[in-house]
Amino acid sequence: MHCTAVHCKVMDELNRLSIDSRVTVRRSGPPDPAGTCVVYWMQRAQRGLDNPALEVAVQAANALAKPAVVFFAPVPFYPRANLRHYRFLAQGIPDIAESLRKRNIGFVLRRFPEHSLTKFCEEIRPSLVVGDENPMREPESWRRSAAKKLSTPLWTVDADVIVPSKLLEKAQYAAHIIRPRLQAQLGRFLVPPKNTKAGVAWRKPPALQSLDPEFEITQGWPLDASVGPVSDFRGGTNEALRLLKEFIAHGLGTYGVKRNRPEVVGTSRLSPYLHFGHISPLTVALAVQKADAPNEDKKAFLNQLITWRELAVNLVRFDPNYDNFECAEPWAHRTLASHAKDNRPVLYSERQMEHAETHDSLWNAAQMQMVNTGWMHNYVRMYWAKKILHWSPSPAEAYQIAVRLNDKYQLDGRDPNGYTGIAWSIVGKFDRPWFERPIFGQIRYMSGESTGKKFDSKKYIQQNSVP
Repeated sequence: MHCTAVHCKVMDELNRLSIDSRVTVRRSGPPDPAGTCVVYWMQRAQRGLDNPALEVAVQAANALAKPAVVFFAPVPFYPRANLRHYRFLAQGIPDIAESLRKRNIGFVLRRFPEHSLTKFCEEIRPSLVVGDENPMREPESWRRSAAKKLSTPLWTVDADVIVPSKLLEKAQYAAHIIRPRLQAQLGRFLVPPKNTKAGVAWRKPPALQSLDPEFEITQGWPLDASVGPVSDFRGGTNEALRLLKEFIAHGLGTYGVKRNRPEVVGTSRLSPYLHFGHISPLTVALAVQKADAPNEDKKAFLNQLITWRELAVNLVRFDPNYDNFECAEPWAHRTLASHAKDNRPVLYSERQMEHAETHDSLWNAAQMQMVNTGWMHNYVRMYWAKKILHWSPSPAEAYQIAVRLNDKYQLDGRDPNGYTGIAWSIVGKFDRPWFERPIFGQIRYMSGESTGKKFDSKKYIQQNSVP
């Protein structure tokens, strides 16, 4: 049976989309021509702007001459997430709804216990479901489960990296190894996004359940409220874009000088927004590229945003032990094992560390910055993790304490970047062996005295003093 010219054109366009480097076909098969729409299952990339996964969904919907609709359904049981994280997430929902409205895209907002993607698809019978990739353990299991349960094709799109992570094919072992491989692909992927409008408007069936975007999604949920919302950061794409504009105007030109000075505002502070997908790394990178700032400052910032951030995603994608001591390289295991019985002059319990009850005022200030603001400057974050190794009975226990505290208080916790930072600090991941010393072995050491001399540590400690 020969297809019509129109049908062949549609199928050619869908085939082109499905073999895009960002796309993984989780459940194969042709989109159902009798379906009512194309669904974008939003999770990691929580934005309606510069979102490659949403773009694939809209282009597929336009090829099929059907509406596109976003399905967003937060749940209250993500591991180690608490009220602080959910409030930040909720603050971004009105911006999502507004961006989608401008692009003629539907938006269905639900929440636990009415969060089932499968149930939603049974209600509306889509032609195709598109989701975003997330290499973290829990979200990946959700995608595998959805692929088994759905009766329609499921594609997932790598929407929160600049270079699709599957192109690297295997684990990368150092920044200097992954950097040229990423650089070779930037000409292809570091390009302005299209933000295509949907050609067919979504008309929500009257009986279809959907919450108002202003609804407080955490209402009635049994969340851990011991870690409350913060005033220093407000979630949402609009706030992320404001911070980006502020950084371009006032911070980028001195980034190389101030980025390791935690007592001043010398970094973009965008990590919470990148974690929740409220802003795309592509948006940030393109703005930095175009900025009127010294090339060395732009290069230094892009090295953090692209090289180190995508190295972190690579770790999570290819190493199932990304959040525990077992991710260490053999040399690190050997050196830490050889010093496992070294005398620890000071030992602190996890509770003492959590409440900043150590003798080290710089470390206490870093801990309090995280507790009070939901964010910690990356320079002191390295020192913070290394001292946990110094003050814990074993490296494995230190690793888990760092992970638990990081994930509990940081807005950008539960994230590849955070796990990679802990791995670098405690087990030398992506680092090299250094001079031998007690407890640390050949893991790079940072002392309070030397670290504190590299910036105005007294001012930083005053800014983040224990009440």
